[in-house]
Amino acid sequence: MKKIRNRKIMTVPDCKWRYVTMLFVVSACFIGLIIRTAYLQVWNATDLAKAGESRSIRVKGISSHRGLILDRNGEELARSVPIESLWIDPKTLLKDKSVLTSPAWKGFAKALNRDEKELSKWILDRADRRFVWLERHLDPNNAVFIKRLAINGVNLKSEYRRYYPSAEVTANLVGFTGVDDKGLEGVEKAFDSYLTGQPGKEKVVVDLYRRVVEERGVLAEAEQGNDLQLSIDSRIQAVAYRELKKTVLNHNAKGGSVVVVDVDTGEVLAMASQPSFNPNRSDSRFPNMTRNRAITDLFEPGSTVKPLTIVSALESGKYQPQSTIDTSPGRMKLNRKTVRDPRNYGVLDLGGIIKKSSNMGVSRLALSLSDQEFLNSFYKVGFGKSTGLGVQGETKGVLRPRDNWSDIEKATFSFGYGFQVSSIQLAQAYSVLGANGIKRPLTIIKQNGLEQGEQVIDSTIAQEVVSMMENVVADGGTGTKARVEGYRVAGKTGTARKVAKTGGYGDEYVTVFAGLVPATAPRLAIVVMVDEPAGDAYYGGTVSAPIFSEVADKALDLMNVAPDQQTVKAFAVGGVSHD
Repeated sequence: MKKIRNRKIMTVPDCKWRYVTMLFVVSACFIGLIIRTAYLQVWNATDLAKAGESRSIRVKGISSHRGLILDRNGEELARSVPIESLWIDPKTLLKDKSVLTSPAWKGFAKALNRDEKELSKWILDRADRRFVWLERHLDPNNAVFIKRLAINGVNLKSEYRRYYPSAEVTANLVGFTGVDDKGLEGVEKAFDSYLTGQPGKEKVVVDLYRRVVEERGVLAEAEQGNDLQLSIDSRIQAVAYRELKKTVLNHNAKGGSVVVVDVDTGEVLAMASQPSFNPNRSDSRFPNMTRNRAITDLFEPGSTVKPLTIVSALESGKYQPQSTIDTSPGRMKLNRKTVRDPRNYGVLDLGGIIKKSSNMGVSRLALSLSDQEFLNSFYKVGFGKSTGLGVQGETKGVLRPRDNWSDIEKATFSFGYGFQVSSIQLAQAYSVLGANGIKRPLTIIKQNGLEQGEQVIDSTIAQEVVSMMENVVADGGTGTKARVEGYRVAGKTGTARKVAKTGGYGDEYVTVFAGLVPATAPRLAIVVMVDEPAGDAYYGGTVSAPIFSEVADKALDLMNVAPDQQTVKAFAVGGVSHD
């Protein structure tokens, strides 16, 4: 016991400062975390939110489609259909390069009809890119297959592709769009801003693979394009196209065009061209096939303008319908060149000149008139000016007679040489005659009422000339094949030599028939032009007139125009005629 009492007791030194230090450090860290949290959540929250959103929130476009193109009866001529396009994110795709040797990649290349190695090299060459178009407007079956492959970095984008139900029948007029849905030709280009809609925008949240996982709201609504209703009647258009194509093929011609105009409104009811193309296939869009020949191709109209020379003669006051011209001996020398008829027609009245298509007759009329008197009617009907259709590629024609021109130039001008017109310009000229001298602006947009127009030719003179043009389809006329059963037809044939590349006139021809039906009260002005028919049948009365007959017959039936009660009259003398 004594030993225990005498043992010294050991004591633990006081380390309170350590405890205080530890408590201070922990408290400081905790307070720092609170301050940092407050800084991040309160003072810097906006900046951090923006930084986060920049990595996950995107503005996505909302597709809009072009408006419909319709014919006058509401039939669709062009519409936009949804379709998928393929794009690649190479950076994402190449995160795992083994995908380029996978079975999925082989199937992917095969679906696109691409060589697997070449496709892989193409991707590797663009390894740092985030967006590359690979193929636009995929086949729907291929799009479904590619979507099922689920390859990271391979994406599909919804777009619209233009589809043309009437295909080649209206192709040259309606035109087509490119892969970006912008009009490139025809009506599609002329009215592109009207047909094109405005795409919208929406805010979305995307994941690591740019897939939309959340929609945050629409920023701008998509505005769809406006529908456009044309004056074209697809039924008449189909007949015009069919008959023109058949004739071009049968005569091995270079091409041709048909224009049908409503005389009362100036509306173009049909505008067909040959050759044509399928606008639904981009591999058929060759320049020689895509142009609208009715408004782009110029030709010397030949005898189809002889009625205008008659109009000028009557408007001058120097002639009456019963006035006669001695065409004997059937030929004459002018400036060491010869104007001739196929034979000596002798004395003809004005109606007989048109019926026989006498070059001598119109030449002597033209030479008896002053230049202003003679050219007056040619300018009034719109030659040398655009018709104002507003369609891409329309030409103005060529009507520039020389100052102090020679007698031979003036004479040949009277029967359609020395200037050039298009089919649409010739159709406008005949519509003026059919409308009793009223010139109405032509249009390819459907009209709701009668266009007032401008009186450019005396109505009585216009009616008299139309009556004379009936002689052309009467027995002994040059256009008997243009007859339409049950209706009176007024028209004029034309056959003009084409200018050779080496100068002068060659052995190729343009054959034309222009006419009005029914002649008693014209409703339609129709022009048919066939370019370079092969063989011996190269006259307007044998090549172009039959097309006129078929088109007029079907068009009058479709428009419910009642047949004439009177039979076709035959004026002037009989005999063989020429264009």
